[in-house]
Amino acid sequence: MPLRFFQIDAFTSQLFGGNPAGVVPLETWLLDPVLQNIAAENNLSETAFICPARSKDADYDLRWFTPNLEMDLCGHATLAAAHVLWQHLNYTGKRLRFSTRSGVLAVDRQGDYLILDFPARPAARSEITEAIVDALGMRPVEVWDARDLMAVFDSEDNVRLLRPDMTKVAALDSFTVITTAPGMNCDFVSRFFAPKAAVPEDPVTGSAHCTLIPYWSRRLGKHELHARQVSARCGELHCRDGGERVYIGGQCVTYLEGVIHI
Repeated sequence: MPLRFFQIDAFTSQLFGGNPAGVVPLETWLLDPVLQNIAAENNLSETAFICPARSKDADYDLRWFTPNLEMDLCGHATLAAAHVLWQHLNYTGKRLRFSTRSGVLAVDRQGDYLILDFPARPAARSEITEAIVDALGMRPVEVWDARDLMAVFDSEDNVRLLRPDMTKVAALDSFTVITTAPGMNCDFVSRFFAPKAAVPEDPVTGSAHCTLIPYWSRRLGKHELHARQVSARCGELHCRDGGERVYIGGQCVTYLEGVIHI
């Protein structure tokens, strides 16, 4: 069975930047082990699978897989899936609605930018443990906890210089770890580590901004925010705090079109 396959660089306007995501359009759902095997074979941080929606509340069903598990929320692969539908599969509407494990998620098209409409995930203040310091190799000034643990540092340089011990990060009592600080040429910067999901460092992480945006909006006293994820590939995100929702904008570039044979 041939399946169309796209690889998209998300949250960037430059090829080889941002976060690469696989996108596989389907007519009907394949068995879960097949989806997981495709994602493992792609060996990208996320592969998105889209299929015509079974509910009238959405246009497409959407699922995300890392090389070793299915995720409950993923930003860059949602952005990539929307890009594929608009740029390659002749979708003509200005809004896409995806039915996902996190409910119905919308993506709006505004010029060259795609805007994710995601649920906010505000964090609660937590303690700085020696296990966190040991795992990250540097002491943060604050630690917050939501789905992800968020370690706040006082400078962008500190975030850039982090060299975490991935074995120790995976041993923390948290699914993933966000590190963040005020930006020198943007409102805030971040990096994201997810060794439990077989993604040591994710280049650009939309879902992390469900927690980052509420924190930085309150701290900086502003609703419109320019964020940069300072991984080696780097990514640009234009954010807005909407209370219970966050809006995360970015661009995409198509790297690859191909066919998967299964």
